[in-house]
Amino acid sequence: MIDILNVIAALATVAFGLFGFVAPRYTAQTLDLAPTNSTMGLSEMRASVGGLFVVSGLAVMWLDAPIAYAMLGFAYAGAAAGRVVSLVLDKPPLRKLLVFGGIEAALALWLIIANLV
Repeated sequence: MIDILNVIAALATVAFGLFGFVAPRYTAQTLDLAPTNSTMGLSEMRASVGGLFVVSGLAVMWLDAPIAYAMLGFAYAGAAAGRVVSLVLDKPPLRKLLVFGGIEAALALWLIIANLV
């Protein structure tokens, strides 16, 4: 069962990344990011919100090792921690923060606990 849920988490990571990779304008709009006078923001979306997630999800499935899945969990834990800091310092839209942060926290907890404990 752990193996199946790990693969589902990795596939979800790939799916999240595909939005940023192939649809950076949609992703930026969803994340309330506004364009500026250059297309560098689109490049950043494709790289950090897209390619990073796609390759991370594919890599953990390719490596197929508990430590790889746990490392993906640590990446999600870092994202969730960033949301907590943002909640305190930036006061973002609470509903979006809870949705995105909740997904990140749930994936972090699962991937770390299931693969290290």
